[in-house]
Amino acid sequence: MTVEEITKMLRKIRLGNMPVEEAVDRLRNLPFENIGYARIDHHRSLRQGFPEVIFGRGKSPRQVEGIVRRMLRNHHNILITRGDAEVAERIRRLHPTARFHPQSGAISILRDKKIRGKGKILVVSAGTSDIPVAEEAVVTAEVMGNHVEAIYDAGVVNLHRILSQSRRLRQARVVVVVAGMEGALPSVVAGMVAVPVIAVPTSVGYGASFRGIAALLGMLNSCASNVAVVNIDNGFGAGYLASVINRL
Repeated sequence: MTVEEITKMLRKIRLGNMPVEEAVDRLRNLPFENIGYARIDHHRSLRQGFPEVIFGRGKSPRQVEGIVRRMLRNHHNILITRGDAEVAERIRRLHPTARFHPQSGAISILRDKKIRGKGKILVVSAGTSDIPVAEEAVVTAEVMGNHVEAIYDAGVVNLHRILSQSRRLRQARVVVVVAGMEGALPSVVAGMVAVPVIAVPTSVGYGASFRGIAALLGMLNSCASNVAVVNIDNGFGAGYLASVINRL
């Protein structure tokens, strides 16, 4: 439940429009609900400002459906990461507005479209092959109530591509930069802006890239002081962190 939902419920009780027993029943599953194969954290939106996110990989479609069914009782947005078309079809039967983002595998249900971020989040990918991870960051930030824009395929091999976007970069409050190979793009972008840059290494690259470890180490060793780094292929983590920064 969100702060807004609890506030609204308490006002209804005060005005006599909701029985105390009904309110108690709604609060019964706080802080979590045990459904056997999962313990759903209904309290997270109160603690952290955003509900629990469902990691789809490793869960059966039936398990994901069961978790979403319980989460829909509250009226917040829902995000599933690393899902697939089969899971998305099940979720659409529960809520017709569920949207499947095939490149990243994310599934989103937007019921609260209020913009809570104070500025724009810009997501930049170095190459087209990095777009799936970048899209995960975009969807995450959008579901969390931010104005998000994306620039794709702007890697350093042709520096003019990113330099031509300098104005858009300067307009952002937070920039997420997604890159594989040697992971050089975040350092370049960070040198062009005066805001936090969240670097996301991807597992894109040839053999010596070690499935993203080369990009990870390159980003961790960036000479730009405004760069922070999340884990390999963790577009969700980058989008979430960018959202938290954008709310401050």
